[in-house]
Order: sequence, then structure tokens, then C-alpha cells
Amino acid sequence: MSKVLSAVAWPYANGPRHIGHVAGFGVPSDVFSRYMRMAGHDVLMVSGTDEHGTPILVQADKEGVTARELADRFNRVIAEDLVGLGLAYDLFTRTTTGNHYAVAQELFRGNYANGYMIEQTQLVAISPSTGRTLPDRYIEGTCPICGYGEARGDQCDNCGNQMDPVDLINPRSKIDGETPRFEETSHFFLDLPALAEALGEWLDGREASGTWRPNVIKFSKNLLDDVRPRPMTRDIDWGIPVPLPGWEDNPSKKLYVWFDAVIGYLSASIEWARRTGDPERWREWWNDPAALSYYFQGKDNITFHAQIWPAELLGYAGRGARGGEPGTAYGVLNLPTEVVASEFMTMEGKQFSTSRGHVIYVRDVLERYGPDPLRYFICAAGPESQDADFTWAEFIQRNNSELVAGWGNLVNRTASMIHKRFGEIPAAGPLEPIDEELLSAIRGGFDTVGALIERQRFKAGIGEVMRLVGLANAYVSATEPFKLKGDDQRERLGTVLHVLAQAVVDLATLSAPFLPHGANRIHRIMGGEGDLVPMPELREVADLDDGRAYPVIMGDYSSTPRWASRPVVPGTSIGPPTPVFTKFDPSVVDEEIARMRADG
Repeated sequence: MSKVLSAVAWPYANGPRHIGHVAGFGVPSDVFSRYMRMAGHDVLMVSGTDEHGTPILVQADKEGVTARELADRFNRVIAEDLVGLGLAYDLFTRTTTGNHYAVAQELFRGNYANGYMIEQTQLVAISPSTGRTLPDRYIEGTCPICGYGEARGDQCDNCGNQMDPVDLINPRSKIDGETPRFEETSHFFLDLPALAEALGEWLDGREASGTWRPNVIKFSKNLLDDVRPRPMTRDIDWGIPVPLPGWEDNPSKKLYVWFDAVIGYLSASIEWARRTGDPERWREWWNDPAALSYYFQGKDNITFHAQIWPAELLGYAGRGARGGEPGTAYGVLNLPTEVVASEFMTMEGKQFSTSRGHVIYVRDVLERYGPDPLRYFICAAGPESQDADFTWAEFIQRNNSELVAGWGNLVNRTASMIHKRFGEIPAAGPLEPIDEELLSAIRGGFDTVGALIERQRFKAGIGEVMRLVGLANAYVSATEPFKLKGDDQRERLGTVLHVLAQAVVDLATLSAPFLPHGANRIHRIMGGEGDLVPMPELREVADLDDGRAYPVIMGDYSSTPRWASRPVVPGTSIGPPTPVFTKFDPSVVDEEIARMRADG
């Protein structure tokens, strides 16, 4: 059994999240974490809402509220949506807690003490209309290296080179289209050149492991071609104070939101340990070199997880060219085992755009269709290793023809026949080769599907589950239990239905990481009590340091079932089944497209 940290990207709290967001960070991390728990590993799945930075201030100004009021509102909205989607966090918290402030400041102090936070001046982009600093990511322009017209102020997604906003040709604010002015100011920079060799050695080791997605390791290594110090403080009044004399009382100098956001993985682990009554237990995932850590996000965040965050960890441990000592508070902290970055999801052929109304929010999908169809679409057709397009036509088609007609129909037919002919799961008589073949194939699925999920190949994993569903449906067609009616055929009928019951129960287990809600319904249809797999809960808590109330996602996952076949018990009562999944009328496609056009 391994200690496994599942570090999930922090959704930004300036609005509700759309389905493209959860396709990148949410569902993939949950499938992985649920499977790893079922496989016997000790999983710690953490995240929260990212709540600092200029975009929060901009949105708060638009709405006439304070930044904290806005963050409070969307922290709750996002947490509720992620619970509705069934994401089984051990702790989903936020970056505006006293605990997170303290952890972020400790990481800064440790890097500073070891010489990896250096004070320099830089030209920063200022909004002419508000006088506020614009974050690098909120400035677009033409890349001076490759000519790409939509390069950002921190990197060009086309050629992969790091940028400074002042480098861009014809820079403009993504917030309002203004041309920013540039002013010189003093800030602290993470000395990436002094950490480049250590970063390179770490990435070489990860490449040698052969586990990273090829596009992720290639992009990550390319980042080392143009390493320069990166600013880790900002001219802004909404953020974490810089913990140094002469800086900490300056109301307009704060830690860069991306410096503190990635530290959230550590601070959330520490908060979880404090909340569960064992304040030092987080060290099992962070200080033990044998522990594993997997970071889930979209590809636009690779820079921060494959360079900035590892550099912060290396600097804190004193493992760069300047040397140094590990911070006394946290010691040597584990570097990521793997950065699991998904590609982008578009919608009906276009990029998601909240401002243009070309978007569908997680809450709307959950309210209209429930979590199963969305989770299934993301697993089966999401942006795992290449960009993917969400269309309403494919969403409805996959739900109706695969979930309902394939998997749901198998469950319904099996339970209905058992209920009508026996009322309980019958005992099996002598097994024929066709029975053995089906049972053997499905038992083999535990090894096959498990190995695929462990390597984050979710599309292939759910594809294998559905292939096995197809074998079970073919078994029904071949054995024709509905034709076995005489007393002389009753033993054979009982055997076939016993085999089908075993197949459905095992397939429910195999599908549970992907479709936990559906797996729990199937568990009850097949005579089980309660839930097969535990679900997350939204809990109201008080800040551990200042008492402020906020919601968190937590859960008791100790009853997670093992990743193995569980023999069905003859005599288990089976009642009349209810549908596992819901079939949607094809007219939904036109309705949703019309709704989208009206919103836009």
C-alpha cells in the first residue's frame, strides 16, 4: 500500500465553473483517486478555491461588492457543484484561510533564507483606468518569437516560451482591451536560473520513468530552455502579505496569486490533518520519499506545476545552486511524481467564453441531466491527451445509446428476470463454457481497467468497462434466459441468471470510479444496502485560526470497497428495478443550442 497524494487544480473563485474546467481537473482526478482507494492505497485528495489576484478585484468592482464577499459567494457555489458531481475530496478548502496564509508565508521565508527569493525591479503592466497592476496572464499580444497573435504575458502557448508582458507586441488587457502602461517597481523574484539544474535533474528522472504524458514532459523540459527569474510578489491590495520587515505592512505589496495557489496543495494537507485531530499526519504524504503525488490540471497550468511549484519546493529544501538548509517547519518536501495535464475542451467547435455566453456551467448540467451523463462524456470523450469538442448531439447520443441502452439495459434486464422468475439471486448449477468465458472476462477486467486508470488512461479504462458490458449483453442474447421456462430448464435458468447477477455486480464495481452515482444505484438494485462507494459531503466549518465560517468538502471513505470481484450471495432479494440512467429526448439538442444562442 502506498501513500498517494491526489493534488487537484484549484478553481478560481471569480465565478461558477463550466464543464471545460471539470473536464481538466475534476473528473479525471476523482476517477484516479477513487480507484487508488479501491486498490488499497492511502489517498489524500486535496484542493480548494483560489481566491486572490486581480480578476477577483475586477469582478467584485463590477458587482459592487468586496473581494472577500465575491470569494465567499463563489467558494460556496463551486463547492456545491463539485459535491454534486461526486468529487471525493478529503478536503476541499480555500486560499483565504489563516492556515493557508501561514503556510504560504513559511514557503516564502524558506526560499528567501536560502537565497532563492531575490529583490529586483521590473516593469509591470498597469491598467490606465484603474491604476491596478494587471496580472501577466491577463495581458495578451503578439509573441515576439513566433508571431502568435494571442500569446499571454507569462508564456506563449504556441511556441512554449516564457514571456514578460513588456515583451509582447501590441499588448492589451484581456479584462477591458486597454493598452497597459508599464511602470518600474521593486519585487521579489524566484531565482529559477539558480534552480534550473535541480529542476532539469528532476525532470530527467521523471522522463526516464516513462509515466508522464509525452506532451507534458516535452513542454516541461522545453521550459528550461529560457529560464529567468519569475516575480513572486505583486502590486495589489488583495492577497497574502509579504512576510519580511518593510514589506509585510505595505498594503499594496502582496504575494503573487500563483505563488500562493500552488502552495495550497501543502496547506490543504496541513489543514486536513489539523481538522482530523492528528496535526502532523500530513507529513506521511509530504516528507516520506516513498509517497506518490499526482497533480491534475489543464495544460495551460503545466508551467506552474512542472516548474514554479517544484522550484519553490527545491528552494525551500536548499537544493539549488545556492545551497541552503531545509525549512525547519516542514523539512524536505516531496516533488511531484507526475503532472497529469489534460488538453482543452471546446464547446460546439468554439472556445468556452463566459463573457460571450458560449458556456455551460456545471450546475446547469447537473440540474438538467444529473452527474452520470457528464462524468461519462468526460471519461469517454474528454480532452485526456488531445483537444476535445463537447457537442450536445454527442452528449445525448452517448448517454442514450451507451449508458442507457447498453449498461442500464443490462442491469434492468438482469434484475427484472431475477425478480420475476425467482425473487432472489438463484444458486448456480453446473457452469457451461459460455458462462465461464463471461465470468473470466469480467474478472480479468479488474487487472486491465485498474492498470489503465493507474496510468491515467481514463478513456481506455471506461472503454474496456463498456466492452465488458457488451459481452454481458451478448451473453443474454446467446443464452436467451427469457426462453427457459420449463421445470426441466429451471436449473439452467438459475445458472444463467446467477452468472448475469455476478456480471452486473462486478461491472458495477469496475464502473464505480467513473460513475459512482450509477454504481450506488446498481448496488441497491442488486440487493445491496446503502452505498457501494462513499460520497463526499459539504460541511460547514470555522476557520481554524480566525473562526470565520465557510464550507468545505470532506468525506469518510473508510468503507470504500476493494477493487476485486465480490461473489454474489444466493438468496439475496431482488425487487422490481427502477431505471439506472435516464434517456433524453433528442429534441434536447436543439433546445440547448437555442438556449446557448439566447445567452450569447
